[in-house]
Amino acid sequence: MQTLNDYLKNKYGYKVYKISLDAGMSCPNRDGKVSFGGCSFCNAGGSGDFCGREKDLDLQIEDAKALVERKLKGTAERKYIAYFQAFTNTYASVERLREIFSKVIKREDILGLSIGTRPDCIPEDVLELLCELNSIKPVWVELGLQTIHEKTAKDMNRGYALPVFEDTYKRLKAAGIKTVVHLILFYPGESREDMLASVKYVGNLHPFGVKLHLLQVLKGTEIARRYEEEKFYLPTLDEYAEFLKEALKLIPEDTVLHRITGDGPKSLLTAPLWCGDKKRVMNKLKKELVIY
Repeated sequence: MQTLNDYLKNKYGYKVYKISLDAGMSCPNRDGKVSFGGCSFCNAGGSGDFCGREKDLDLQIEDAKALVERKLKGTAERKYIAYFQAFTNTYASVERLREIFSKVIKREDILGLSIGTRPDCIPEDVLELLCELNSIKPVWVELGLQTIHEKTAKDMNRGYALPVFEDTYKRLKAAGIKTVVHLILFYPGESREDMLASVKYVGNLHPFGVKLHLLQVLKGTEIARRYEEEKFYLPTLDEYAEFLKEALKLIPEDTVLHRITGDGPKSLLTAPLWCGDKKRVMNKLKKELVIY
């Protein structure tokens, strides 16, 4: 199984960096079209706390590039995947989406787009636009499935049923759009068998990529309110690593592993606190998991 870093190196011959962007989108699960308040685990930043919503996209890109350069302190020219991360990035008119995505995909320093969205927000005209963009440079669509279990989905306030995901996934695949599927692990009420069933389901789809996220309790979310009341169980780092060993056996070799843990802002992290030490977490997972 390839990690995203390995996939990009093999494809382009050099290291490629993924930079997070905020296109100023909303979400039908927040504005009342589907529901209010969003998913139980999603905070006010819509998973885009590092992006800078108030800034123009070109400025966001330049800021992100500058951050990479400060870390690496090199002179080599670098290329990037533009990741539209915050909220639901196909939740706008097709004219607005064309304006946003076309501006970014035409940049010479951008090799492709990765677009985070919901499966209930890709109507046919938007799918046609994605195909148009994909003919220029690679376009990936990241779909937040989170779980296959309807009871959990309702508890999350996800706002759509599994057949909606299945239909959208099939449409994207038929159109030649690479899809990355997100799952959340250790959500309260799910057993080990429940989580493995979701991983197996996604593995059987043979998607281009998968992201496995440990549930992180972030301040200002519904799940944080619930955690304060219930103090539901979350795994230790050792327990999480052991679970991943089993889960990754269910993912096909040709599926790219985009993520195996999250790294939300430390200022918002309520639990588990060990997630805030990214270096320690990644060192542990590299040691335990043969793919790293």
